[in-house]
Amino acid sequence: MKEYERLFTEYLEARSQRLTQPRRLILEAVFSLHDHFDVEQLYHRLRIHNEEVSRATIYRTLPLLVESGLIQHSLRQADRDFYEHILGHPQHLHWICRKCGTVVETSLDMVLPLINKVASQQRFQIEDYQLNLRGLCWKCADNENENQ
Repeated sequence: MKEYERLFTEYLEARSQRLTQPRRLILEAVFSLHDHFDVEQLYHRLRIHNEEVSRATIYRTLPLLVESGLIQHSLRQADRDFYEHILGHPQHLHWICRKCGTVVETSLDMVLPLINKVASQQRFQIEDYQLNLRGLCWKCADNENENQ
């Protein structure tokens, strides 16, 4: 049994729920993706593999995966919520271009010590964080400068 399946099964059992076949299929599809995804992308991935899982089941399962700590809601873009699996991945920062929509991830190694220092000064216990920065990527900024 894969670790993410074991962890999700334990999470569900602690809530008197079980890992149904549709939930298992969604879980496998999520962990086969290595980029941000939304419900539609996940749904189409399942359909490509001839899996009969409804969008409603996906919408009901994603919050369980978030609560279990296996995935996180990473960003909202173009009126769509995007997720990513985080098991075994270091936390990171998203740089989101407001013009072309490009999302670049970078490590929090340089920022995290400062965040933890300020949290300590505030006597604040951090439980979760998501850092998304919006602006212009270098390509879009260069294009804007050329057009001026």
